[in-house]
Amino acid sequence: MSNCSSCPSHGSCSKSESSCGVQNNPNNKIKKIIGVMSGKGGVGKSTLSVLIAKALNKKGFKVGVMDADITGPSIPRLLHIKDEKAMTTGETIHPVATQEGIKVMSLNLLIEDENQPVIWRGPVIAGAVKQFYTDVLWGELDYLVIDMPPGTGDVALTVMQSIPMTGIVMISTPQDMVSMIVSKAINMARKIDIPVLGVIENMSYVLCPDCDKKIRIFNKEGMDQFLSNMDVELLGELPMMTEISSLSENVMPITNEEVQNVLEKTTQKIINA
Repeated sequence: MSNCSSCPSHGSCSKSESSCGVQNNPNNKIKKIIGVMSGKGGVGKSTLSVLIAKALNKKGFKVGVMDADITGPSIPRLLHIKDEKAMTTGETIHPVATQEGIKVMSLNLLIEDENQPVIWRGPVIAGAVKQFYTDVLWGELDYLVIDMPPGTGDVALTVMQSIPMTGIVMISTPQDMVSMIVSKAINMARKIDIPVLGVIENMSYVLCPDCDKKIRIFNKEGMDQFLSNMDVELLGELPMMTEISSLSENVMPITNEEVQNVLEKTTQKIINA
């Protein structure tokens, strides 16, 4: 494997090749790598990874999605390729491409039955994630979006230390408990010197079908305090809505104006990173 010459951080990294833990595939030319993280599961991290990838692809960029959530891989379903299988030649894994041309790698594209559990210990899972970066023939990409594993433990740490990320988009929900866990993830990223590009608050409110009023189940002041304490930018608030929750079943693009505004702000932040 070649390190510096094929690394997205080439020319801007302060580490020497001998001290760097990153391994790169010289056949890949990836310009920027964006992690989508939350610190916990169930907040819509995978859904947002897909929406961000689709938004970047729609702008004309070459995009890939790496499903690093090995024990709960949902990217193939969300991108409607769950019946596809990734091909291997020797030690090289070829990603599956969606109809839009988004390249995808997920454990569910390598196993026969997606309903079977992955009963692996942490080091094995971490090794599989590293292989999704080093052994997959991504080719030329403008952006590789990584759906990060939940939590701030061993696997997430391995991903953040072994893959040269350009930045991370954090996903949260309005509950205080979630904000506390996301704070841990933000602090983890900062300790490893990975820029946090901003926070998307998912499931922020329900839109009344009769009067279009935003109905908030949780206190908005809690999120404002969280943003202030962590010194992070709010990229937008996404409502609880059928268009988003049924993404794995609906192939039609999401037309909601507020969702599109959040994705536009997020993609611009990513482009400028």
